[in-house]
Amino acid sequence: MNGQPEDLKHRTQKFAVRVIRMYSALPKDPVSQVLGKQVLRSGTSVGANYREASRGRSKAEFAAKVGDCLKEIAETEYWLELLVDAGCVAAGKMAELLDETRQLIAIFTTIDKKAKGQGGTLKAEI
Repeated sequence: MNGQPEDLKHRTQKFAVRVIRMYSALPKDPVSQVLGKQVLRSGTSVGANYREASRGRSKAEFAAKVGDCLKEIAETEYWLELLVDAGCVAAGKMAELLDETRQLIAIFTTIDKKAKGQGGTLKAEI
């Protein structure tokens, strides 16, 4: 194995920590807090779902959990964009986190496509 699964486990955990810190720095007004709690839930669940996927007992279980990762990271992007669009956070302050979110979307999209299109070699490749 080339170490990539461990790298993605670490990367998604670092992402979760960034989301937690972003949430902690949000304004305390009701809108920011409600939107922030949504991104907190989805953003921190990506890594947890990926860890479950990497321990999947079958190809189908792995594919399903990777699909959950993709769903959660895409939802995270939505909430982050909404925080910016609603004026809760300046776009410049959110740029790096949104960039990482979009990179993770691309990674999980690729893994999801491979999980659905290839046989048992996927886990060794990622």
